[in-house]
Formats: sequence, structure tokens, C-alpha cells
Amino acid sequence: MNGKQGLFVTGTDTGVGKTVIAGALVAALRAEGGNVGVWKPVQTGGLPGDGTTDAELLLKYTGMDSYAEDIASFTFEAPLAPMLAAKQAGLNITLQDILSAGESIRNRYDSVFIEGAGGVAVPITEDASTADLIAELQTSVLIVARSGLGTINHTLLTMEYLERRGISILGFILNDGLSGELCLDPSVETNGRIIEQYSGIPCLGHFPELAGEIDSKRLIHAVQATINLSPVRDALTIRKMEEYR
Repeated sequence: MNGKQGLFVTGTDTGVGKTVIAGALVAALRAEGGNVGVWKPVQTGGLPGDGTTDAELLLKYTGMDSYAEDIASFTFEAPLAPMLAAKQAGLNITLQDILSAGESIRNRYDSVFIEGAGGVAVPITEDASTADLIAELQTSVLIVARSGLGTINHTLLTMEYLERRGISILGFILNDGLSGELCLDPSVETNGRIIEQYSGIPCLGHFPELAGEIDSKRLIHAVQATINLSPVRDALTIRKMEEYR
């Protein structure tokens, strides 16, 4: 990270809410006065223009004054793992290509959240996975996981994979916003505690379901109400605005 502070946001699977939670955390820290940005090294499943790509959503959620092309270094239309999506587009990107492409956005801010694509074992190039990118960036990891049944297994396996690679895990956040029927799943009440018990890694909170239009103001409020930001601030050496006064 060239001396910069960073935090990599990964998921236990695709579609677990990495984008909205990464955007919400960045928005909350920026609202406190932090010079924090966000980077999406590779995104797949669409092209910029209709407002639905991860980069466009991150700009909307964070309120950053930037362009989608700055946030996402590589974008591929096919809804596939980055390595396969790139091949389908006729490209063969390397890990160094990704690192070089992200230098501009990483150098623009004091701290940068990096949002991965899918989980940590997803192939992003012919010879590198998301975990390899994290190792090169030398950042800690924040894991986003589902709240309901099955998340214990998925989350513990993700943690074990990262730990075997010597990658530091800051904590995990459980996303309650993936199902309108979580109240019918009794495991939601205990999953976080059990994952903590077996891993020794802290749960930083349950991110709530947000119905209707989502904007940065609602996301900031949700983070302030449900997420323990202190470990994130400490990892990024960010102090709340009032601490400067």
C-alpha cells in the first residue's frame, strides 16, 4: 500500500452484501472527517452506465466525488469470476496490472477500503486469487457474511483460509439484509457468538435490512446504530473529527 493504510472487504460468497457494507463504512468514516476512499480492483457482471455496477453503487453510497472508472480498475460484462470474465473479453490481466491500476486511487486518500469480488479463493488472474491480491497489498481483512443458517461453516472456512496464508483478520460483520424472513431463522441470534467462540475473531455487528431507496445518509445512520467502528478506526489510524478539536 506504499505506506498507506488499507482494509480489504471480502465476503464468504458472492451476493453477501460487501458493496453496501463497504460503502456504508466508508460513508460513516468520511462523515467523521476521515480522508477515506474506496477501490474495486475488478468488477464483473455489467458495464458502467445504468448505475448498477459495484463502482457506481459505491460512489452513490459513499458520496465520493469521483468517476466509476476511477473506483473500478477493471470491469467485465460477463457475470463470472474475474479471471474467466477477463478471458471472455479477450484479456489476460496480471496481478501487477491490477496493483498498478489501483495506485492512483490508493494514493489519493489517507486510507482506502478495497472491495473484493466474491470470496477469498476466487481466481482473479490466471495464477492469482483474491487472497494473493490481499497478501500483496498487506492489508487486514474485514469479512462480510450472511446472518442466517450456514454462515458458521462459510465464515470459519474463510477465516481458516486467510489465516493459513498469514493474512490478518480484523473482524466480521453479519448482514441481516439478505432475507426478509430472518425472524424465522433462530440461528441468527447465536451465529455471531459461535463464530467468535470458534475463531477468536470479533463480530463487529449485524448490519440491518434497509428497505426502499438506499443513500449515504441512511447508511451512515445504520453503521452508527449497529456497527462497532472502533477497531476499524484503529486499524486505519483514523481519529474521529471531535478528537482533533
